[in-house]
Parts: sequence; C-alpha cells; structure tokens
Amino acid sequence: MEQTQSAAELLNLMVRPAFAVKDGEIIVVNEAARKYALEPGMKVHDFLLTGELEYAEMTGGCLYLTLCLSGLPRGAAVNRMTSFDVFTLEQTSDQAELQALALAAQELRTPLSSVMAVADQLFPVTDAGGDPMTHDQIAHINRGLFQVLRIVGNMADAYRYSQHTEAQMALVDIRSMAQEFFDKSGQLLRHAGITLHFTNLRKPVVCLADVEKLERGIHNILSNAVKFTQPGGEIYVRLTQRQKMLFLTVEDQGSGIRKEMLGSIHTRFLREPGVEDGRYGIGLGFVLIRSAAAAHGGTVLIDQPADGGVRLTMSMAIRQDTEPTVHTRILHVDYAGERDHSLIELSDILPASEFTSEKIN
Repeated sequence: MEQTQSAAELLNLMVRPAFAVKDGEIIVVNEAARKYALEPGMKVHDFLLTGELEYAEMTGGCLYLTLCLSGLPRGAAVNRMTSFDVFTLEQTSDQAELQALALAAQELRTPLSSVMAVADQLFPVTDAGGDPMTHDQIAHINRGLFQVLRIVGNMADAYRYSQHTEAQMALVDIRSMAQEFFDKSGQLLRHAGITLHFTNLRKPVVCLADVEKLERGIHNILSNAVKFTQPGGEIYVRLTQRQKMLFLTVEDQGSGIRKEMLGSIHTRFLREPGVEDGRYGIGLGFVLIRSAAAAHGGTVLIDQPADGGVRLTMSMAIRQDTEPTVHTRILHVDYAGERDHSLIELSDILPASEFTSEKIN
C-alpha cells in the first residue's frame, strides 16, 4: 500500500503519460496514460512488443522498449526505482516537434548542398598552392561543413525514423558488417587519441537488417561515447548473442551521465539552450538509436558501471524469415550525399587534419 501511494505521488507530478509496475503488474496509472486503456492489475508483459528478455534482466539504468497500446506501437522509457518501475510513454507532441525539425532541415539542405558543392570544387584548387596556413584553414572549413551536414541529417531523419514505418530489410552478415564498421572507426579515432577495443561474435550471424538505420544508430552510439572520452581514453565495444537476440554494448570511461538526467535521457531531444553540457547536443542522436533498435525488435539500455563512465547496450532480434519482410529499395538518396559516413558522424571529435581536401574527396 505504501509503495502504491509513493508511486501515485510520483506519477501525479509527471506531465507525460506514465504508469508504475511492480512484479510485472501495473499498480498505478497517471491521468495522461489513461487514454491508452491502462488500468492497475494489468500485466505489463501483455503489452511488450520488444524487450521481454531485456526487461527481465534489467537491474538498473534506463531501458527503452516498445509497447503495443491501442493496437499501435508506442515507445517507453523504463526507470527502476527502489521498489517499482516507472514506464514513461512517448506522446504525440514529440512527433510534432520532430516534424518541425525535419521541415527546418529540409529548408537548410539546399543552401548547405550548394556550399558543399562549391567547396568540393574550389578547395582542391586553392589547397594546391601548398601554403600550410591555407591548408589548415580549408581543413577546418571542411570539418565545420561535415558537422553541419551531420546536424541537418539528424534533424531530417529523426522524424522519419520515429514513425515506426516498415523497415527496408535485407539479409546481412552482422558479424562482418560490425567488424568492418569498428575497424574503420577505430582507425579514425586513433587520430583523436582514443583507442577502441572491439570484441566480435565468434561465428557469423546472418539475419534481416535495415542497414541504413542500423548504421546510423551505431554511429550515434559511438559518437556519444567519444564525446565523453578524453584523448588518451579507451572505448570498449562488444557484440554478443543470447538466445535469439544480439547485444551491442559500448562502454566509455568518461564522466558519466548526471543522475538527474539519466531518467529522461531517452526523451531529451529538446532542451533549454545554454543550460546544459553542450556535449549532449539536442538529443536527436538518441532518437535515431532507439528507432534503430525498435526497427530490429530490440531495446536500448543506458546504465553506469560501478567504476565510472557510461554503458549503452542496444539489442536486436535475429530474424531470418525473408518472405514477408524483404523489400527492394527502388530509389535510395544517401543522407550524406555519398560522403564518408564515418567522417560525418565523428566530425565533432576528429581533428581538422582528417578533413583536408585530399582525404575527403
């Protein structure tokens, strides 16, 4: 009874739809969540679209999973309290805000594309003079353009990815894909003074994946870890398998996430300008990460190991039923304009020397 009262007091302070769960059973539903026909006494496992294994094994941190409410998928962040779990639901206003950012990105793409097209042709000619100062200035300009391209790409795609639309699946060898990805990322990060350690699966696993979404999600996981890692630091990445699930774990040695932010980390894509650590950005990267996980029947868990830093684990289901889900993409427009995806996604941390005209063209 005391736990129910404590949960009710907490949930009544929340504007977002939320409910509390103890021992797998809903014990309290706040007013905003009642429109989803949720009531105390219901079993939360009856609503899980993703995360059955991950939720059962959760011991702390913040877990993002997907529920089926009123016949529709709905993302939820799960936070473990002392004696119960709080599920905080995505709401429709989130989509409206993401759509506004996507429209703004659409307006920015044309002038940005024009500037980058001119830079692609002008800088190699200017750089050919051999003046070291000009060489350095051009590299800094290129790096800045790549950073803007990354921001605009995230603004444009966060809304599209969050729509729970049908993924463009193809059979992929996840082990080979991951090895290639982290080999290249590791080489780039060495130029920033960061060492990446990657432990791969022991055997190949061929399953259905939306390569674009998966790549964007993993790039943003790595980018977030890198932002909180000082030169000389290390990042540990592991790809493992349990039952019919794959788990990608990325662990850094940074300062960690402030306790007051951890509970809302999955919903912080809009924040007050200038009042928080700028390394968090506007949070669109987390939208891409959790959307990639949801598209692959998985979840995202963020927690903090006892020895410091942040650990993010993204799971994905091993699906191999090709008949109803494989689609051929008729027209694919690369979000990066056919530029190097790793250079774009890691542009906030890589030194300007990696963006000379010779290296990016």
